[in-house]
Amino acid sequence: MMRTLPDPVRHAAFYEGVAAKRAFAWGIDTVITGIAAVMVLPFTAFLAILIFPLLFGVVNLAYRAATLASFSATPGMWLLGIEFRRADGSRFDATTAVLHTLGTLFTWTTVLPQIASAALMAMGPRGQGLTDLLLGCVVIRRAGAV
Repeated sequence: MMRTLPDPVRHAAFYEGVAAKRAFAWGIDTVITGIAAVMVLPFTAFLAILIFPLLFGVVNLAYRAATLASFSATPGMWLLGIEFRRADGSRFDATTAVLHTLGTLFTWTTVLPQIASAALMAMGPRGQGLTDLLLGCVVIRRAGAV
């Protein structure tokens, strides 16, 4: 376990290509949660199709919070060799996973925070989005992937 986050200058390899990998991981995870949400429809006698965006959001929240709490990465992130780390260098716990998931939901559903988050990821030395900065966490390449 790390004691601190890797320095973006001295340990730049941990942050190389993370923004692009994060975007691809988001796409993979969106497809997975979309499939999972569709698989839930028969159990609601297909009535949930009337509120499918809400169903998708709930499935997405559960998926992200559960996988981040368990692995500090979603399956999409894991496939691309990246993971979240807290300010002390440790992996996410359940509380951090839920807070990050809720913060990300807020960012996704509001225009200005979404723009600010994208700009921060593109320009910051650690590629942190708005929620990442507020929680003091980062996405890095897994140690074996560096």
